[in-house]
Order: sequence, then C-alpha cells, then structure tokens
Amino acid sequence: MTPKIIDIHPHIISGDTVRYPHAPLGGKRSDWSEERPFPVEQYLIEMQAAGVSQAAMVHSSTTYGHDNSYCADSVVAYPDRLVGIYSFDIGAPDAVATIEAHRARGMAGLRLFGAGSTVQTDGAWMIAPETRAVWDHMAQIGMTVAIQTTSIGMDTVERILQTYPDVTVILDHLGRPDLTDGAPYAKAARLWSMARYPNLYHKITPRTFDLSEKAPATPQSFFAKLVAEYGADRLAWGSNFPANNGSLLDLVTQGHRCFADLSDADRAMIWAGTAEKLYPQLLAPSMPQAAQ
Repeated sequence: MTPKIIDIHPHIISGDTVRYPHAPLGGKRSDWSEERPFPVEQYLIEMQAAGVSQAAMVHSSTTYGHDNSYCADSVVAYPDRLVGIYSFDIGAPDAVATIEAHRARGMAGLRLFGAGSTVQTDGAWMIAPETRAVWDHMAQIGMTVAIQTTSIGMDTVERILQTYPDVTVILDHLGRPDLTDGAPYAKAARLWSMARYPNLYHKITPRTFDLSEKAPATPQSFFAKLVAEYGADRLAWGSNFPANNGSLLDLVTQGHRCFADLSDADRAMIWAGTAEKLYPQLLAPSMPQAAQ
C-alpha cells in the first residue's frame, strides 16, 4: 500500500536577496542554507517526484530570522499544497497580533528556534513571563508549536509541557536523542521519559533515520520502541530538505526503508495522519490573502 505523504519539515530559500534579505537568527547562516538555497518552485518539483502531496513549510530562521515573508508568500501562492510554520519574537508586545495577521497568510503553526547548528541557547526565553500571552493564545486557537532544540533545551521543553498542558508541542528531530548504545537505547532516556506528557509530539526526520541506521542501532529496534512509547499518532515525518543531503525522493525512500517493519496503519499515521491532526488546515486548505 502506498501511503499518502505529507512533509512537515521542508525549508525554502529565495534567490532574490533584495526582496527577501538575509538576517539569520544569531547573525550566522547555517551551512546548508548557503550551500543549497532552494526556492519554492524547485521544492514543488521535488514533491511531485517523491510522491509528497502536501507540506507544512518551515520558515528558515537561520536565513531570515523572524522575517517570514518568503515562506508566507510561497504559501499564499500555493495554498492547495502548502501551509506555513512561522517564527516570531514571542516576547514582543505585539506577538499575538502578529500571529493573527499571519494566520490570514497561511500560518498553521508556530516554530521556536532555541538551539541548532548556529545557535545554542537553553531556550529559557521561550517561557519568560512576557511570552505567556502567546502560549495562552496558542491554547485558545489550538495551534501547534514546534520547537527546535538540543539536549541543552530539554529542561525548558519540559517546563513548557508542564506549564501549558493545553498547548500541543512537537519537537524537531525528536530532540536529537543519543542512539549510539543501540537497543534498548538507555542513552535516550530523556526521550522515553517525556512520553508521559500527552501534549508532546515528535518530528521524525532524516537526522533520526541516519542515527537509527548507524550500528549498533537499527531502524527495526528503534522505531518499534518509539511507536510503543508514544504511539504512531504522536509521530510525524518531515524531510529536513534541503538541509539533509539527497533529493526529496531519496529522503522518502530512506523513510520507507526505516519504517518497513511497522504496520500499515502506523506508517500511514506517521506519513500523513498525524500531520493532518497537528495542522488541520491541510485537510481544508484556505485561500490566504495575496501578498501586497
């Protein structure tokens, strides 16, 4: 059975630096964004070749900072294929108004960038008192918040899950767990312990596939345990394209290989079902306002 596939973690970068100037978070662009800039038109071609039907396009914070213009303009241009996951300064006095304005431009989710290849913070700013209005608003409107972090930010993530249990949170790259010891993956203890938070979801990307295929780990042992701990309905696939090497088809093929031992129902949920739950705009695409 060929499942429906939705990509919830692609990135795009325009070649037009006049209309879309670079202003990376932390002042330094990620290596991939400089090496492999990829406009939306090329991504749509990759989608067709890979059998990906829709995407939740993730704004590139390491290229544009908090300026979501290119991602939003692209979502507006292709509302039947794309929704947007945008980033803002959630401590700004007008943050809630900014989110509401972008909901009219295809915004389906919020993303917070705490730590990654170019920025390393514990993310404590995410839960500062001035951010409460945004978290309360996310709970009110039922909008998913994606968090990009590494192990240094997991204490903050747990505080968010505890403080705002009505907000759905999805972690990019599963929070980058350590799988180097193989099954039963004791070094990934934080990943397993956090399954107790029902509002926590995880984004499976090629970064996870690569780790799961590096001995002594195996995809068969890791993904079986991941589904057993969280349930497939709290797991969703994202390509991390073009940050990961290879075509979108290559990354989808890797996913099919890593998910091969899962049931048809679990694969269908991870490839698309959970994405539709996290971003219901995918089920009934709106017609966002055209760029002015």
